[in-house]
Amino acid sequence: MASSSTSPCAACKFLRRKCQPECVFAPYFPPDQPQKFANVHKVFGASNVTKLLNELQPHQREDAVNSLAYEADMRLRDPVYGCVGVISLLQHQLRQLQMDLSCAKSELSKYQNLGGAISSHGLIAAAQQGINLLGGGGVSGRDHHHHFHHQLFPVNHQQQQAAVIRAFDSNSGYDASSLLAMNMSAQLSGFQQSRAAAADGRRTPVEPS
Repeated sequence: MASSSTSPCAACKFLRRKCQPECVFAPYFPPDQPQKFANVHKVFGASNVTKLLNELQPHQREDAVNSLAYEADMRLRDPVYGCVGVISLLQHQLRQLQMDLSCAKSELSKYQNLGGAISSHGLIAAAQQGINLLGGGGVSGRDHHHHFHHQLFPVNHQQQQAAVIRAFDSNSGYDASSLLAMNMSAQLSGFQQSRAAAADGRRTPVEPS
């Protein structure tokens, strides 16, 4: 689409010629953007741009003109490096950001490992406190601890608990320490109820036959 006779395209106006209906510059250098064509002409030359546009398909010409205009603008700003200087700067910034991201991920991993160790230590301390509260009742501390440990955490059941906790922690996003704490609370409650029932049984008088 060419410009009207009263308003030639920026290229024809710059070259001081009549803008023809088949002007190859008209769709890409509108009259209100004279500096765009001036920069392209100064760096590449109008004849070279005309030859390039005629060799391209119509749907490729707009992208080509935009690329030529950007490169011409950068070349005038930086005659030595042109747009290559901008590309090099952006690549350097990208590498720096990638290094910063890697360092941040490393630091985050350290804090996560530290938090897991602290949580495990606190859970063990809570379990030990619960064992001490349940101690006594005619059974020595060591024997009672051994008996309570095997009732609360049988060997096979411990392995099943660990597998379930790992599955929940990796797949569902649940916190492993919270799951273990809830499981221990439920088993402690059941153990206390069984002790209370056993104590009531010992206090029940035996009727004479």
